[in-house]
Amino acid sequence: MQTPETGKIILLNGPSSAGKSTLCRALQAKLDEPFLQFSLDFFMFKTEVLPQRRESDGPFAWASIRPKLFEGFYQCLVAMSGAGNNLVVEYIIETQTQFDRLLELLEPFDVFFVGLHCPLEELERRELQRGDRAIGDARRDFEIVHSFSSYDVEIDSSDVLGQNVERIIAAWQGRQSPSVFARQAALKLAKA
Repeated sequence: MQTPETGKIILLNGPSSAGKSTLCRALQAKLDEPFLQFSLDFFMFKTEVLPQRRESDGPFAWASIRPKLFEGFYQCLVAMSGAGNNLVVEYIIETQTQFDRLLELLEPFDVFFVGLHCPLEELERRELQRGDRAIGDARRDFEIVHSFSSYDVEIDSSDVLGQNVERIIAAWQGRQSPSVFARQAALKLAKA
C-alpha cells in the first residue's frame, strides 16, 4: 500500500478512442487531491518528441524506437509516483508482456486499475472522426485490451461522463486492500 513518500496511481486501460483522455481530465477536476495526468500520447501525438520515421528498418524505424519509448514511459510512472506525485494514467495494454512489466514496476505503489469499455461501433466512429489514429487500431484494441486482468472498477464510456467520474471516485475511495493490481503483482511474483 502507499507510503507517505509515494503517490497513488489511477490507471485507466481501454482501447484507442474510448475516451481515456477526456475521462482523465474530468477525474482531475473532481478528485479531492491533486493528480497529474500522464499518457503515452504525450510523446506520440501532436508533439515533436519522437523523431520523424525515416525508414522501415534501422534506428529510426518504429520497431526500433517503440520498445525503448514504452520502457521509458513505464519508468516515468515509477519516477513520478516515487517522487510523491499522484497520477491518473491512460494507457492501452496491448500484450501480456506489457501488463507483466507494469505489474513488476508498479508493485510498490497503490495502483487502482480501471477498465474503460466502449461499444466497437462507437470506437470505430470516434476513430474515423478523430483522423489522428490508424484505422483499425480501435478494433484491434477492442479485441485484446481487456484480456489480461480483472479491474477494481469497470465503466462504459458510452455512459454519461459525470456519472462515470463519480463511479470511479466512489470505487477508488471505497477500495479494498489489496487492489486487483496488487493481487496480480503478488501472483506474478509468487510464480517467479
